[in-house]
Formats: sequence, structure tokens, C-alpha cells
Amino acid sequence: MIVRRIFLGVVMFMLSFSGCGAFSGRKPAEEEDVVESVYPESGIKKLEDGFSSVRYDGDYGFDLFLERGGADSDGAVIKFLSENLSGGFGLKSLTGGAFGCSTVTAADSDGNRIFGRNFDWDKCNAMVVAAYPDNGYASISTVNMDFITQGTGGLASMLMKLSKVRTIAALYAPLDGFNEAGLSVAVNMIQDSADINQNTGKPDITTTTAVRLLLDKAASTDEALELLRKHDMHASMGMMIHFAIADKSGHSVAVEYVDNRMIVTDTPVVTNFYLADGNKHGIGTAQSHERYEILTSAMKASPVMDMTQVRDALSSVSKGNFGEFESTEWSAVFNLSAGTARYYHRENYSKCYEFSLFNKF
Repeated sequence: MIVRRIFLGVVMFMLSFSGCGAFSGRKPAEEEDVVESVYPESGIKKLEDGFSSVRYDGDYGFDLFLERGGADSDGAVIKFLSENLSGGFGLKSLTGGAFGCSTVTAADSDGNRIFGRNFDWDKCNAMVVAAYPDNGYASISTVNMDFITQGTGGLASMLMKLSKVRTIAALYAPLDGFNEAGLSVAVNMIQDSADINQNTGKPDITTTTAVRLLLDKAASTDEALELLRKHDMHASMGMMIHFAIADKSGHSVAVEYVDNRMIVTDTPVVTNFYLADGNKHGIGTAQSHERYEILTSAMKASPVMDMTQVRDALSSVSKGNFGEFESTEWSAVFNLSAGTARYYHRENYSKCYEFSLFNKF
């Protein structure tokens, strides 16, 4: 099922970036010089070094995954994939370092709802996945493929060669995305030694499979929250995280887990510190507090933003502003009303790759 109607209303945009910082004098990006329309294929398509796309149609076993109780660890996810979907091939457990994110909501004059994200990391292999499941919403999501393919010996080599295996694994490891119903979600890190490991007897879900669950099954923020409450959350990669979730109605929240208790905070801005009231409030990086103040001020100064202005905001807080070793590996601007996505790779804001959920590729 693909919703083809373009919804209008008050716009919401969310900036989600990993370890980003403050506005530091970088000039806003110029109007993009090149817009390249991308039509993902069933085989992985290289767009440029470190950036690719793929399309998957049909059943990728996620309903079976849920019926069997989900998974309480990345290893359990990989075990499920290995035994059920990859022809018995072994898959490396997800691995990775630290990353963080920031989000903010706004409105444009046409009522299009927009979600923007920066992902800051060491150089990695990013892949955009257009998914059209038999029983779920179509979606576009983004995956750091290094989380999946890092390994030793023949394993990594095998994954690099088998496109279908990598595609299936990627479907279970999204870090952000949006669906045809206008629901968007992103994973944001909090620097905290605590973990998320709920054990209340509910079906289990990990960070990345939670993103897949919401993209496949939730049409609104309220539906997303209901789904999360029905599952026991377990942090992927041992990272303390929170989710930034928003929908086309403008309802945006941060979902955090404090002492394994799920807490929801209505907020237009999310960075990398706890927003929930209580003894954890404010814990996170100093820079995340700075970014929070900057984005809050930016919203007050310019409450109406179009996709280009969202892109400019992402450019202004990308890693190139701070002289750090990481880069902003991807910036994504999702139009939740029109079902389109624009990606900017490694801080090249003069060129974007444009995807549409509603194109017949």
C-alpha cells in the first residue's frame, strides 16, 4: 500500500545529527547546483564512493521476526537473519562507536512537513534503502553499512559480494528514515554509561529493529509510541540512545529510557542530553546543550523553513565547521508530505540525490 495523496498542513522539520556542534561562521549553502534523481534498483547501486542505494520489494521476514518474539540483542537479530533469511550465511553482529543527533521542528508556508538529519561519523559506507514490504508501509531509510560488514576473514568479504545478503541485513539496521504515512524516526545517542535492557516479559526489540518496526507499522507518533510500549527495548551496540519521532501532523517527541522506564517528552528540539524530568535530566555532552540552545534560538528567529533552509541549517552545523576528524557522512531532508528525500553526502551541499517513495522505479 502506497499513500499517493500529498498531505498539506503545518510543517515540521527535524534536524538530527551525530556529534554536531554550533553555528560557527560557515556561510549557508548556496542553492544546490545539481539535483540527481535516484531510482533504486534491486541490486545495490553505487552513487559515489561511500554512498549507495538499493530497493527491496516483498517480504523480508519482519513479521516472522515479530511473531517469534523479536530479539534482545544484535546477536539475536543476526542469528534470526542467518537462520531464516540469508540461506544459512553467517552475519557479523552489529558493531560501532559513538554517534549523536539533534532534532528541531518548524513550519513552512506551504504546509509540507520535513525531517532533516545529519549523521556524523568516521568515513563509512552509507546506503539508502527503499523498502516496499508486502505487509507494511513503504519507507526510505539510511544505514551505516560498516555496522554490518565489519568483521574478519571471509565473512566481510562474503557480505561485500552478496548484494541480497547485505540488503536483507540493512533492512534490519536503519538509523533513520520515514514512511509513506508521514512518520519519521531517528536514533540519537546520549553519552551515558547506563544501558537499555528492559525485561518485563514483552516481545523484545533492539534499537535498529525498533526503527524498522515503526517505519513498517506506524502511521503517526501516537501509533509509534503504542508500538514501543508493547515491546521490551534493548540497546543496539551497547549505546544509550533516545529516539526522535515525528509525524505529518506536527507531533514530535523524544523517547528516552531512564532506569529502563520509557519516558516521552513533547519537544520541538532534541540533541544529545536527557530531556526527561528527573535525576537524569541534562546528562549528555556540553556541545549538545550548546546545539540545543542554538537550534531553539534559530526556531524563534525563523519559524518558517522550506527544504532549502533545512539544508542550510544542516550545513551550518555539519562537522566541517569544527575541524574534527569525523565528517557529516550524510545529511537527509525528508519531505513527509510529498514522500521525497534529499541526501547530501559528506558535506557536499551543492549536490543532492533525490528519492521518491511514490515513483515506479
